[in-house]
Amino acid sequence: MIDNVLIVSSREQSIPSFISLLRSEGCRSVGAVKNAAQAKMACSDREFSVIIINTPLSDEFGDSLAFDLLRSTGSSVMLIVKNELEHKIEQKLLPCGGYVIGKPLDKTVLHKALNFIEASANRMISLQKENYKLHKKVEDSRIINRAKCILMEYLSMSEAQAHKYIEKQAMDLRLTRLEVAKNLLSTYDS
Repeated sequence: MIDNVLIVSSREQSIPSFISLLRSEGCRSVGAVKNAAQAKMACSDREFSVIIINTPLSDEFGDSLAFDLLRSTGSSVMLIVKNELEHKIEQKLLPCGGYVIGKPLDKTVLHKALNFIEASANRMISLQKENYKLHKKVEDSRIINRAKCILMEYLSMSEAQAHKYIEKQAMDLRLTRLEVAKNLLSTYDS
């Protein structure tokens, strides 16, 4: 379910129908602004799951805003353009991760687009978590390897002996190898 949506539309009369449509799709929080400048300000104050730009805007067409938001936020960006411009704008925006829909807006197409955006966002979150785990594992290994080097330097152990020592200390003290390594570093690396 998409939590937080921002609509950017210079056509005030279209905003209530967008809000109604998005709420019927299960979007919980829907806000609206009238131009690119207000959108940038809103995005500097808060993070949005999805930003929908209904082109053209009063202060620019909307594609530049889409590029800026795709680069500077973690939001998914959907640009709604005239049908005849859809393919051209899509070619420019797709490589950056933007999504383009042609007008007139069809409820089924919007539904599918929102589902796709939600699935993509969930996939991105999963990849970010996995990336964090891998970075943490590498950092932990680096700390453990530094502790081994200290044991080799100060206690003249071989690498195998230093490894075995850290493993045994972890088992005997019921600590993780990382905690043992940090204790060794704080003792010898002062």
